[in-house]
Amino acid sequence: MRRILSLAGYDIRLGLPGNGDLVGVWGNSPTAHRGKAIAHKYGSALLRVEDAFLRSVYPGRAGEPPLGLLLDRSGVHFDANTQSDLEQLLATHPLDDSSMMRRARDAIGRLMDAHLSKYNAYAAEAPVPDPGYVLVVDQARGDASVTASGADAARFREMLVFAQEENPGARILIKTHPETRAGYRPGYFGPEDANDRIELLTRPVSPWPLLEGAVAVYTVSSQLGFEAILAGHKPRVFGQPFYAGWGLTQDEMPPPRRNRRLTRAQLFSAAMILYPTWYDPFRDQLCELETVIDALEARVRAWRQDRVGWAASGMRMWKRRPLQGFFGSEKKMLFTEDPEKARKSGRNWMVWASKADKSHAGAFHLEDGFLRSRGLGAELVPPMSLVLDRQGIYYDPRQPSDLDDLIAQREDLNDAEARRAERLIMSLTQNSLSKYNLGGDIPDLPAGHRILVPGQVEDDASILAGAGKIRSNLDLLRAVRAANPKAVIIYKPHPDVEAGLRKGQIVPEDLADVVAQNADPMALLDHVQEVWTMTSLLGFEALLRGVKVTVVGSPFYAGWGLTRDIISAPAWRKARPGLMGLAHAVLIDYPRYHDPVTGLPCPVEVVVERLIKGEQPSPGLGNRSLSKLQGLFATYAHLWR
Repeated sequence: MRRILSLAGYDIRLGLPGNGDLVGVWGNSPTAHRGKAIAHKYGSALLRVEDAFLRSVYPGRAGEPPLGLLLDRSGVHFDANTQSDLEQLLATHPLDDSSMMRRARDAIGRLMDAHLSKYNAYAAEAPVPDPGYVLVVDQARGDASVTASGADAARFREMLVFAQEENPGARILIKTHPETRAGYRPGYFGPEDANDRIELLTRPVSPWPLLEGAVAVYTVSSQLGFEAILAGHKPRVFGQPFYAGWGLTQDEMPPPRRNRRLTRAQLFSAAMILYPTWYDPFRDQLCELETVIDALEARVRAWRQDRVGWAASGMRMWKRRPLQGFFGSEKKMLFTEDPEKARKSGRNWMVWASKADKSHAGAFHLEDGFLRSRGLGAELVPPMSLVLDRQGIYYDPRQPSDLDDLIAQREDLNDAEARRAERLIMSLTQNSLSKYNLGGDIPDLPAGHRILVPGQVEDDASILAGAGKIRSNLDLLRAVRAANPKAVIIYKPHPDVEAGLRKGQIVPEDLADVVAQNADPMALLDHVQEVWTMTSLLGFEALLRGVKVTVVGSPFYAGWGLTRDIISAPAWRKARPGLMGLAHAVLIDYPRYHDPVTGLPCPVEVVVERLIKGEQPSPGLGNRSLSKLQGLFATYAHLWR
């Protein structure tokens, strides 16, 4: 909070206010009267501070810092007795900028798609009751937004009566407040209110499917009423929250000053774009709403996957510390090679994809992501991205993978998704970023139609699972030369092979015009017209740069209509996404990213910036020692057997 206030221009000090100073108070909290008294005595203005409407995974009492604050010099947004800065925005701001309205509509869609709200400690897929109910929203007893509306227990009882009388025969669903469920504060309703018609919903669920299933929504002043408006409802409101009185609610007590009629996008623009002070923890700066959605989406996704903890199998010793950083924030990881122990642990279970066999049935498959590091995994450089796949793994086309599903779902992108993918591709191409980012000078290249042929590790899992009849670097070069006798063929050995770490070294004979040893493959892509490959990721990176790609295997990016495919694609790859859809699925939807600077789950854009600036983890002596010890153990274990 101190950092956000400082970035917003406030110099925070203890002591009595001087000339021109403000006195800061937390909303209408139980201690706010002290600050008010000091401000009144010294003739100072007040600055009221509150959490913004997107905050964190847990309520603030759990100690998780906020991603934004509401800084109001006129009042507080939930108290209609004074005209807050938010109310003034809603009453007087033109709210007619087409770009802002587009941003508002895009952001509303993102919140719904990612199942985001103020607090987010719920699973997106958590079931809600069958649709057709009337939703009555409970709140924390004595909450400042309730008392500011002059509401009390009697008002909540009145609301429940209205909900029943105005919807004869309908089921009534009372939604418990998250702080009540967490045991921080009681609500106004309890188990005693449930009967054959009324159900109390205490378990955590996403607000968006809950609102989708409701036929009517009743609230005093809950933020869920605001979200109900965004979801298309016209909620019945028994208090005076900021969203009441603008023609979007049915108001029992309409605030008399509010005569303007607003659209949902206008309400959202004022409340979520113009009013809050948003904070970017990765860049340590104030930011726009979209950046906060990116950050919260990454944090919430990690929490939802990690909340029950992880058991992990098939992980080399040096990988365990990075994995703990990735997946162990909620519960320490259990590393075990015993499948039964993993299954009985009550945790989710992951296995390194290339180590998976029949004994790992039911486990998630884990692999490096596509923007990994500056340096090779074989050199023990920790990754900044990893992928988890429940069905299979992206490099194995013998069965569907989660990535296949994600690519198919991105056949149609909305404008915001397309713009984000386009910005990401531009960042990658302008900064020559790839999976390993090794750099290296490129040799002089002869003139002509140039074809880049990336070498691969010939015993790599992607070759074993996804190659066709051509399964070696030498055979690939022969096929390329046979099909393109007059082309300039440039062979780029795989960096693991060049480093002497993996199998695949060949003598290109007279098949290649240039062997680009230790050259930057991204720089080579700027000078070629085609790429031919078995399953290399370089084919995907070539697509991002507008280079024509021919594949002789079945990599994850083949079969979608964007490559020339020598062999038949898997039958389930029927969708035809554009390049932006493919990039969105592969780089935004599928991997999880980890910021090496803050140690937090992060969006892809943060990892891109870290790679550009060279801010990354290093292998360290500990990783190398652990790897050598594990190698020795494996060798002697083999001899013992």
